[in-house]
Amino acid sequence: MPAIRLIGAAASVLLFVAHSVSAVTLSAGGIGQALIYPYYTVNKNQDTLISVANASDVSKAVQVRFLEGYNGRDTLDFVVYLSPHDVWTAAITQTADDGGAALTTSDRSCTFPTIPSSGVQMRSAGYDGTGTVPADPGPTSITRTREGWIEFLLGADITPGSPTDIAITHVQNGSPGEGVPPGCATLNDTSALPDEVTPTEGIFGSGTIIDVSEGTFFAYDADAIQGFTSVPLFSPASDTLVSIEDANSSEAVGGVARSYVSDGEGTSFALDYAFGVDAVSAVFMADTIYNEYVVDASLGASTDWVITFPTKNFYVDKDLYPANPTAPFETAFVAPGISDITVEGMVYDREEGAEPFGGPCELCPPVTPLPVLSYQVNVAGFRTGAPTDPSPVLGSNLGSVSIPPFGDDGNMMMNFNLSTPHSLPGGLDSTGAAVTLGGLPAIGFMVYNVINANAQPGLLANYSGAFPHRTKVSCQGGGGTETCGAIIMGATKSHAVMRPE
Repeated sequence: MPAIRLIGAAASVLLFVAHSVSAVTLSAGGIGQALIYPYYTVNKNQDTLISVANASDVSKAVQVRFLEGYNGRDTLDFVVYLSPHDVWTAAITQTADDGGAALTTSDRSCTFPTIPSSGVQMRSAGYDGTGTVPADPGPTSITRTREGWIEFLLGADITPGSPTDIAITHVQNGSPGEGVPPGCATLNDTSALPDEVTPTEGIFGSGTIIDVSEGTFFAYDADAIQGFTSVPLFSPASDTLVSIEDANSSEAVGGVARSYVSDGEGTSFALDYAFGVDAVSAVFMADTIYNEYVVDASLGASTDWVITFPTKNFYVDKDLYPANPTAPFETAFVAPGISDITVEGMVYDREEGAEPFGGPCELCPPVTPLPVLSYQVNVAGFRTGAPTDPSPVLGSNLGSVSIPPFGDDGNMMMNFNLSTPHSLPGGLDSTGAAVTLGGLPAIGFMVYNVINANAQPGLLANYSGAFPHRTKVSCQGGGGTETCGAIIMGATKSHAVMRPE
């Protein structure tokens, strides 16, 4: 095999992530210009609580987008204005047992449009054909809004001392938690434009899936992207709805957007892409994800894995992008609302025992279909039951695969790149040579729940936890003729590129 080396190996072109970047980079510290929340749900009597905070001394205009889990179609969007060190919070709840999801907030920070005190229902117009975009082949019911994922995209900073800055900055009355911005009512879709400038970094956030009656609490950090844009994204000449495909970089010389991938020693290399969405996909690429599970019956334990492909819709939605499907995804979104991804892996117990998941086995029938992940957001339960049943922990209906556990607890590796190889082409390194990353853009986490029926006489206790996936990615190409190799592992998805042997 050729030696494993760093893409674009000339040391003089290596860049450090720690500098002020104008390129798409995963933030190891969790603060950035764009935030991806892998999952929300209102199933199983749960609510999802979300928060976003401004860590900077400058006001921000942030595009908020809620996307349903089948195909990433828009179900609700608005702009939230964060004054310096402001925090905006909200809750996602169900409208009825057989209804959709709604957003409620008691937060005083300005939004446009204004969210009424009674809340706002998520809409089906983004996918059922009644809105401004064509319908897709998925379900048209409002219940499709009950689970999905969320984007917070920083579109602009607000010039300090400007009319907009004054309107959205909370006026304090001396009591904690009582500050109120004076001018929310003056905001409209163009009023802030003269005061908007290129956004800097500064937002972070979290999500929590909670069932108060059951006592379960699954909390996670949003994935943060630095260097999402080099220009203000709100303008009269552009669509007012900012999306992931708007990523751009002033540093890019081989396209419109640059991604940084860093090694375990803090150095990094740059990949330029012709499309902003590819730059975002690049930093989330994984050919394998790793996590743990626990299903011990004596503990009343259950485990789900959430696996979200945050850019998948841009590659599989033929009704919005007729050229689809395009790499790294291979299958278009079709009726009854699926775009299948073949997965394989290995399930391990705690003592190195193992059983293949989806791969060859001695006792399998001659032709056994490989398991698939069918949606943009997927929730796989560790169980032997039907994958279409609600998942055991989160009660998700976005399940197309069940994972048979091997023993009461252990870990698993899931691979996207074996029987059906996937890869993201189009990257250009610092020498202008082509680089292809293997796998798919994937994020998510494991959740488990333990039920203790003997906490105290007559008392039932629930214990729960959430842990992000660890990932690995492969790559090919780069300056010269050798094949490169990369490994990306860690809860914060920090990139580590393997150096020459």
